[in-house]
Order: sequence, then C-alpha cells, then structure tokens
Amino acid sequence: MAERITYFVDVILPLSISNTYTYRVPFALNNHAAQGKRVIVPFGKSKYYTGIIRRVHEEVPKEYQVKYIEGVLDETPIVTQRQFKLWDWISEYYMAPIGDVMNAALPANFKLASETKISIHPEFDRDLENLSEQEIIVVEALQLQESLTLKEISDLVKIKTVQPLIKRLIEKKKAIVTEELNAKYAPRFLAFVEISEHITTSEKLEHILNELEANKRNEKQVNALLKIVDSVKWNEGKQNPIPKKEILSEQIGESTLQTLEKKGIITIFNAEVTRLASKLAESKEIKSLSETQAKALHEINEHFHDKEVVLLHGVTSSGKTEIYVSLIQAVLEQGKQVLFLLPEIALTTQLITRLQHYFGNLVGVYHSRFNQNERIEIWNEVLKNTGKFRIILGARSAVFLPFQNLGLIIADEEHENSFKQYDPAPRYNARDTAIVLGQLHKAKILLGSATPSIETYFNALENRYGLVVLKNRFGGVQMPEIQCADLEKETKQKTMKSHFSSLLIEQMEEAFKNKEQVILFQNRRGYTPIWSCEMCGWTPTCKNCDVSLTYHKLSNALKCHYCGYFITPPASCGACGSRKLKMLGFGTEKVEDELALLFPAIKIQRMDLDTTRAKNAYQQIISDFENREIDVLIGTQMVSKGLDFDNVGLVGILSADQMLRYPDFRSFERSFQLMSQVSGRAGRKAKRGKVIIQSYDPHHWIIQKVMQHDYEGLYKQEILERKNFHYPPFFRIIYISLKHRDKDVLEMGSITLAKSLKAVFNDRLLGPETPGISRIKNMFIKNITIKFERDASPKKVKDVIREKIEQFLAMHDFRSIRVDVDVDPQ
Repeated sequence: MAERITYFVDVILPLSISNTYTYRVPFALNNHAAQGKRVIVPFGKSKYYTGIIRRVHEEVPKEYQVKYIEGVLDETPIVTQRQFKLWDWISEYYMAPIGDVMNAALPANFKLASETKISIHPEFDRDLENLSEQEIIVVEALQLQESLTLKEISDLVKIKTVQPLIKRLIEKKKAIVTEELNAKYAPRFLAFVEISEHITTSEKLEHILNELEANKRNEKQVNALLKIVDSVKWNEGKQNPIPKKEILSEQIGESTLQTLEKKGIITIFNAEVTRLASKLAESKEIKSLSETQAKALHEINEHFHDKEVVLLHGVTSSGKTEIYVSLIQAVLEQGKQVLFLLPEIALTTQLITRLQHYFGNLVGVYHSRFNQNERIEIWNEVLKNTGKFRIILGARSAVFLPFQNLGLIIADEEHENSFKQYDPAPRYNARDTAIVLGQLHKAKILLGSATPSIETYFNALENRYGLVVLKNRFGGVQMPEIQCADLEKETKQKTMKSHFSSLLIEQMEEAFKNKEQVILFQNRRGYTPIWSCEMCGWTPTCKNCDVSLTYHKLSNALKCHYCGYFITPPASCGACGSRKLKMLGFGTEKVEDELALLFPAIKIQRMDLDTTRAKNAYQQIISDFENREIDVLIGTQMVSKGLDFDNVGLVGILSADQMLRYPDFRSFERSFQLMSQVSGRAGRKAKRGKVIIQSYDPHHWIIQKVMQHDYEGLYKQEILERKNFHYPPFFRIIYISLKHRDKDVLEMGSITLAKSLKAVFNDRLLGPETPGISRIKNMFIKNITIKFERDASPKKVKDVIREKIEQFLAMHDFRSIRVDVDVDPQ
C-alpha cells in the first residue's frame, strides 16, 4: 500500500490581507489540489471563502492550528504561473495586499463567499429537469425570495460548503450572483433588415418583383424592396444586413416593411450592435498603408529588434489605428494573442467596430460592465487559447487575463489617467502593468498617443523606449486652425452672450450655415456648481463631504458629486434667511439650456456622466451624432476620447482657465493634452476644422502651445520644471492618505506617522497636509507625500514605509485610522 502524503496549500483569499493562509489537504483531495485552482476554505469563526492555491507543499505551519480545505472547485487551474508573477509584482510595487490584487483580477463569479448573495437568473426557463434534488430546493427558494446568501443556502440544504452547488446552478443559468444582476450589462439591440434566406437567385428575386409590380397598389413595397436589395448589397443570396432605421423614410414606412415581412420577402431581426461582426459582415481586407504609415510601421518593427517598448507619437487623425491593425495582423499570423488596451471601453465604440470589421470573431471585449458570465467565457477562451478571442480589447482589468501566448500589447492614448486605478486597492497603472506583463511573455509593447505623458516621452528620448513620429494627418488634411477668444476683453465690451464669446457664436453660425456639426467642451457637469447668498455669501454644502453642492436642473436638485447626497434647492439662505440667492459658474447642463435659447432651431445633445448612465446611452449618442441627427454635442472630457466624425467643422472649449488653475503638478500637461485631444475632433476627414478656446488669459503659454500644436515646446518647459522641483520622471512619488471620522484623532495620528517617517526621509517628506477637499463620506483626510530620487532603491523605500505603517497601526490610539498608499499617483 502506497504511503499517504500529507499536503498543505498556501491560499490567497479575496480579502484585504497581505499574507497567504496555509490549509491542510484531505487525503481524498491529494490528487486534485494544484497551483492555480480554486478551493473552498473556512476563515474566521463561521465564514467560507473561495480562495486560490498559490503553492502546494509538505511544510507544517508552526504559528497556528491548520484547518482543512473543504473542496476543490476546478478540474484544471484557472490562474497561470505568469499571472501569479504579475500579481506578486503588483502587490510589491503598488504596496497592495495580495488579496486586493486577487479581488481586482478575478471576475466576481470566481469568488463565491459566505456573504455572496445569489438570485434567480433573469433568463430562468422554469425547466427543473437535469437538476439534483438539492439544486431544485435552492431554485424553488430563490423563486420565493429575491436573494439568498451562501450561508442561508447552506442552512437550507444542510450542506456546509455550497459553493460547488452554486457553481453548477450558475453554469446552468438557473442562478446568478446578485451584484452581477444589479449591474447587468444592457447590450444595445437594433432592428436589422435582410432579404429572406429562401431567395437565393436573381431569377427568384426578379419573379417576386414582377408579381409585386403587377398590382399598382404595391408601388411602395416595390420601392422598399429595391432600396433594401441595394442597401444590403444583395448578390445571389449573399448580403450584409443593415439597420432598419436606414431604410425607413417619408416614402417607406413601418407598415410597408411589415407587409414585406408577412409575405416572406424580407426578414427583420434584432441583433446586438457590438456583436455583429460574425453575422453582419465578413472580415474586411486590411487597408494598404500610405507611404508615411508604411515608413512608421517599418520603424516600429526595426525598434522591436532591440527594444521591448516603442512609443508611436502621432498627431490626431494621423492614421495610427491602421498601423495598429497591420501590427495585429502580423502577430496573428504567428499564432499569438494580442491585448489592445483602451483607457475606457465605453468611450471607444468606434474603434471596437473598426477592429471587428477587420478581424471579426477573433475580437473579444473584456470590461467590468459586461456581465460575469461573458467575462468568464472570455477568461476561459483566453486561458485555453482555442483560437477564439485572440485579440482582446479591454480597459484596465484586461491585463489580468490568463494569456498563454501573448505576442503584442498596444496601449492606445497611453497618456490617459483613466489607466490608473484609484479606489479600491490595488492602485495600479494599467499602462505600466502592461509593460511588465509584456516582459513576462516576451511580448512587444506599443504605446500610442498624440500627446504622450511626460514620463513616457522622457523614456523615449533617453533611448529606453523606441520612438516613431507621425507629424502629419492622414490624407494631407491640415491640423485644425485654433483661435483664442479673450473673455476679459469681451466681458468689458459686453459682447458676451451668456457664456459664449462673440467669436464662438460667429463661428457656430458659420458652421450651421455650412451644414457642419459642432462640439462644445466644458469639463464640468451639472447646471451650476455653486449657489451663493448675495447678502452673506452662504453656500449649501454636503453634510458628508466638505464640498459645495452642484445644481442639476433636470432633477431640480443640489447634488454632491462625491457621495451622492442631494437636497431640494433652498428658497432662502440657510444662514441669514435672505431670498437673494445667485448661481455661480456653469456646467454642461446650463450650456445646453442657454445654447437652445440662442439657436432654437438646432438639435442639441449633452454627453456627460448624467446622460450616459444607462449602459447603451453612450453608443446611442455617438450613433445619432454620426448619422447627423445632432447638430451640437456638448460634453465633458468624454468628447475628447476615441471619436472620429467626418462632419465636425468646429470645436469650442468654453473654459480653459478652469483646467489650468487646478492645483496639481500635472495640470499644465493635462490641460495641453485635453485641449489638444478635443481640438483633434475638428476637421478629421475632408477639410480643415476650426477650434475656439475661451480664456481670460489668452496669452497663457499652455494655450499658445496648444494653438501652435507644439508638444515638443510643452515637453521642454515641463521637463525643466520637473527637474528643478523634484517631480517625475526625475523623482518618484508615494502618497500616503490617512482617513478617520474623528478629526482630532486623525490630526494626532497623521503627525505621529509623519514624524516617524521624517526620521528616515528628512526633507523628502512633505506633510501632513489637509487636501483641498478635507472630508469625503464623513471621513476626514490628511495626506503625506514622499518624494525620492529615481536611482534610490524603490524596494528599500517601500519596505521602510511598510514597516513604519505597521508600527503606527499597532498603536492602540491609531489602529482605527485607515491608511491608503498610492505609488506613482496620477
């Protein structure tokens, strides 16, 4: 009889803890326990969690009594060795507990815990066949109650570990994790039209047309059918279905199409817009590159011989996407996978559609807004490397996918701060993490931007990265003409109309006359940011945060943009009782309102967080603007990202000063990037566009650089300032944020921690200081900043910080203070 071996496993738990916990493996599970598999483990007095096995070994822990694992959930590992290495790097570099990294990396359905709530699946078909007795008990209970926790289900079926049971119900689409149900991705469906499948030859089609033409009352049906045949490019049964709305017109109504459908001549069906590549269009041939693009592609490939990372610095509309497509094609031909990172997936509808047109079913989209079953499907396909989803388009979280054979990573708009995760931990930068991911896979990394971050451009000039430049727009289109309206001068001369300068109004009138569209940019949502009493200056503020409330006209409420608190607008001053209340400042809602008064005949649409909360709202707005159903698009920074329109003649930036005055060392860099990106939306196809920047300081050097399209000039000035004042890329920065409900406890605690750190870091430490917003969600805040030389050992610095924080939190008076660490803050 073979000797029985006692195995132990180190398990990562989905909790904010830095260590793994060791559990004993029952002999019956010895052959099932393996690195990367999920296990159910007890933690605490009565809670069970789904953890990941990090290591299998035979070492008996000496510090604590070992508990047994309750079960193994997977037949094969779902996390790879390379992923664990990436998790370890993120945990170490960004000073984040490994449990937080696991939480960020895995879809929610992979992490069932005692507190996890389960609901009946919205697509539940009431079919109970092929279900076990216990599964039927759970399903029937879920039909009676809105949701049940795993602990409640455990009590119901008298089983201690119910995770395997729930896993089976989720796979059978009988149950769903409640948090997924609440945040379920609502795909956008459109009605499409095609010629019915049974009409396969020209003779059949001609016969049907002759039959219709024989009756004069069928004239509308004949016209509609001819238009559909032409629109779907019908050829002996082959066709590309088109949206029904493109067929409808004054001459062709809904009833005409319904009649044709009843006669079996056409088919009308609903399809999800973002998944039409396989149904609606075969993969298109990749466009041939221009001479400039081909030269840039050659230079990129040359750099890839001796550099892992290359920066493609191409002006807006220079044709970077076509170069990306050629690179992707070459990598696919090698049988490898591609990761295409985007700052915000919801803001890049056009790019997704374009890539799906080239690569069809090979493109998968991975994003937190998609439901968990879709995310897990993509996770498993990438893990198996079956050939499906060989190109992954994704936002930050896509770097965590289990790639097997990654050949290329593209980070488009690499300068975007959306790549940085802020809360909760880990506070990682997906662009920098992607570079480490590429190194683990020996893959090449391409960073693309019209306005690269100062740090990336510095690395390129220092020869750490390759550098390829595209200075001209594709097709010889000129860069937009940028003018600046002097608001101080116009205010004095009383030529302003509301928040619009005479120059901007004049240019808008010209654009409307030429049937061109307009984009107006105001990086503040709501109607007006401040209500103020004219008598005493009182302003309504949030009861939970130290911020003034923003007025939203549509909902007639004053809202806090930090915690969601809101009140109805007061009729009188809360301090002196005066009824003389005035509004100060303006947001996108007010711009929309007042523009409608100036131009009542034009169609206006607002695009900000308030109008795009529904998950398909953004796509609908973009579609309407593309189809020229909107004349003016007013938006926050959303309008600067991933948009390519052929009829935008004018872009207006309503308040440049607001960005320039933001108290941050990156504010000039960000202002230049944002204004340049928004300006790039003008004149992208056929003709040169115009941009009007409104400012009280038109001679500000950043505005001048934007007008001159002078990125190099911005870089030279900024890099000098960064060197003189000890900022990145010459110094590294770590922010330590302390939060507590008691202001006095926080004050004492922040001083104590700062003194302890200052003993080591001396003048490299700044603070503690109170931030501009000193309280959020009833938590007071203090910040400590550590700046240290780039050639200093980051590991040693972080080890010291970690040790000092641990000592600080061990003090009885301060253990309730929350301490957050942000490495390389953006």
